[in-house]
Amino acid sequence: MSKQLDLPRLVLLDLWHHKWIVLLALLVMAHGVLVVYTSHVSRELTAEEARLMQERDRLNIEWRNLLLEEQSLAEHSRITRIATKELNMVRPLPNEEVVVRVP
Repeated sequence: MSKQLDLPRLVLLDLWHHKWIVLLALLVMAHGVLVVYTSHVSRELTAEEARLMQERDRLNIEWRNLLLEEQSLAEHSRITRIATKELNMVRPLPNEEVVVRVP
């Protein structure tokens, strides 16, 4: 009795016979791929977080510098100096002052 073996059919039958093992193997491989993908995304997000934190620090420093510049530009002595020298303004005498009363 020489019977020709149909190898693809035997393989499929064997796989069907061990379907739970095949399913578990596929699930393990899918899990591995998901672990790699999650690690990749996590690393990208960590790098993005570090970049954003550096940007935040840079913007905080710039904000502090702008506040200092605003304070120096708004100093009373500077405003008085510009008013007297560049705009030729003078402080009125007490008899030249006019008080406006709002009803």
